[in-house]
Amino acid sequence: MNYFVDKNSIVREIWGKSDTILLIFAGASAEFALNKAVDWLYFTGKLPKDPLGRLFSTVTYARRIVFAEKQAAFQAIDTINSIHASVEANRGKRIPEWAYKDVLFMLIDYSIRSYEVLERPLRRNEKQEVLNVFYEVGTRMHLKKLPKTYQEFETMRQAHLDENLKNGEFTKDLYKQYRAHLGLVRYRLLIESQILLVPATVNHFLNFRKTSLLTPLVSLYKFSRNFHLDNLLKALLLPSEYKKEIKALNHT
Repeated sequence: MNYFVDKNSIVREIWGKSDTILLIFAGASAEFALNKAVDWLYFTGKLPKDPLGRLFSTVTYARRIVFAEKQAAFQAIDTINSIHASVEANRGKRIPEWAYKDVLFMLIDYSIRSYEVLERPLRRNEKQEVLNVFYEVGTRMHLKKLPKTYQEFETMRQAHLDENLKNGEFTKDLYKQYRAHLGLVRYRLLIESQILLVPATVNHFLNFRKTSLLTPLVSLYKFSRNFHLDNLLKALLLPSEYKKEIKALNHT
């Protein structure tokens, strides 16, 4: 079979473990809240009603593409384009291209950051592999002037962070929704996960402290995986309605 992502790619390893994907989700949930185009997600009403489900669907859609056969992956990306086109038609305006790039850049950056927190530092060529996969996604989405090298990506990523984020009313409302849907303990866990992961620019806009309370616990969590205790921790800490979906994220 001709897969969208090579079977030996580091991208499959990153997106094949639920705990890595959950960290990607945590980082994206912080940056989504700050993005100047977040009003598009409020336009349909789906984000404030079910912020976890909406963000979870974005991440799981990306994961599905990573493990798909090439033509199936292209069809999935075309479906995303079609959904966005329908939203644009209903609102009577176009989603800015930089907003699409922002989401793509989030998936690249948080894929790398999450894996490095929970596993090991990635080599430069492995980071390039991650970029190459999402470059293909962006190209299929008809995005222009995407970075082709990881060095170009780093420069463009920082420029987007500097230009496209703000802590506004949507940010405050979305964090209220996170807290309402998660409860206090899980909400604090989300915040500490975000502090552990997000770039300095995102940290600054959200007025986070620089060091996460989870930092000294990461090594302990990694050790717990040797005895499969991580599954028990996830069962205790994560919302019950998403437990089946989270378990299904582990790719074998």
